[in-house]
Amino acid sequence: MLLTIRAEGDNAEALSFLLHKHPDTLQTAELSVGKAYIFYPEYEKEKATAALLLDIDPVGMVRNAKNFAGKDFLLGQYVNDRPYAASSFMSTAISKAFSSALNGNCKERPELVDVPLSLTAKISVLPAPHGGEILIKKLFEPLGYTVEAERHPLDTQFPEWGYGKYFTLTLKNKLPLKQLLSHLYVLIPVLDNEKHYFITQDEVDKLLRKGKGWIEGHPEKETIVSRYLINLKSLMRSAFEILQTEENTGDEDAADETPAQKEKKERLHDIRLRLVAEKLRMSGAASVIDLGCGDGKLLKLLLKEKQFTRIAGTDVSYSELIKCKEKLHWEELSANQRERLSLFQSSLTYRDRRFDGFDAAALVEVIEHLDANRLPALEKSIFMYAKPNIVVLTTPNSEYNIRYEHLPAGKMRHGDHRFEWTRKEFEAWAQEIARKNNYAVAFFPVGEEEESIGAPSQMAVFTYGN
Repeated sequence: MLLTIRAEGDNAEALSFLLHKHPDTLQTAELSVGKAYIFYPEYEKEKATAALLLDIDPVGMVRNAKNFAGKDFLLGQYVNDRPYAASSFMSTAISKAFSSALNGNCKERPELVDVPLSLTAKISVLPAPHGGEILIKKLFEPLGYTVEAERHPLDTQFPEWGYGKYFTLTLKNKLPLKQLLSHLYVLIPVLDNEKHYFITQDEVDKLLRKGKGWIEGHPEKETIVSRYLINLKSLMRSAFEILQTEENTGDEDAADETPAQKEKKERLHDIRLRLVAEKLRMSGAASVIDLGCGDGKLLKLLLKEKQFTRIAGTDVSYSELIKCKEKLHWEELSANQRERLSLFQSSLTYRDRRFDGFDAAALVEVIEHLDANRLPALEKSIFMYAKPNIVVLTTPNSEYNIRYEHLPAGKMRHGDHRFEWTRKEFEAWAQEIARKNNYAVAFFPVGEEEESIGAPSQMAVFTYGN
């Protein structure tokens, strides 16, 4: 199977710098099932073409297979199109041979990374068993590509047999190389019904990481997610949940805040985090998990307290975890701090055994981002299964919203909030959780409190076994 990428115009020579592959050298990359060869069929001032050729070992493919094609008949492992048609093998080869370009890194010429190039990608050959040319165009045309899909006959000697499922695909667009590679990396496996690897939660992370910035608004988003994850319902739910969260990520208050209001909000957030950290410290807990850690501001406070010997942060959004690492200056943390701290991606509405074994848990301004019908699932995950001794939970107080002059009546503070509770609503919900799961619960205001409407946020502290 062969992929060629041609750059034309003034910046054609940028191709070799971005790919980190010298045009005068034949280079190879070892794959688990063979080799990938990278070379340049042409390289001129205004026209350069790089080729990625895969040489798949059919016997090695079967020997090393975690998953394989042709499971429906006895010789299917050996008689199939896997060594010849672009598939998940090609996606893996792109990641391995062009990893720097795919990730947007170029040490020698970093200014080229975001430069749009006139690019033509050609794949020989690509299977499209369900939907054929229509599906190919639905996937690539919304991304700005001019698509040419040449369908091949089953056998040129017998034209009456008609056409097969294989196409030679040519894509033309003007865009940064990293975007082209991310589109190919994700969409080639979407057209591949039989992956050569098992599909696990790791594939959800890869899909959303490589598709970030374009998959969210793609009109065929559901098709892309479902086919990439081979219709595994639990993984699809996880992917869509993360996508929904990231699409709505933004400022927690309305966009038309005044600078003074923004400054006040930031002070409130600091007050909230300090109060949560204080409650955790007073509990005597030695281990704490921040459920919905966001960019890690609470984790940063907890790391300063020697009392906490084990700290974890989890969030449904991968991009938030990346921000968290950056905010914590992960690479600069001491070995002792890294040993104390762990970060991982997870959803709070599904049981995750990594939540177990912590003395205390924090959910800071998290529950209001969930649909109300998902709250029972969160309750089971945290209070029934993980069951920490202390749970510190905060959420906005909707009664206080009248103090936000910019906020129209009935409108919530943030576009991603599914609900905002009054103090009575919050207390009723928290008391019912405590009753059912053998917790005691106490309530505290967060921020400056007013007699008739309470404080901007509200806190519940659950203590197990009281």
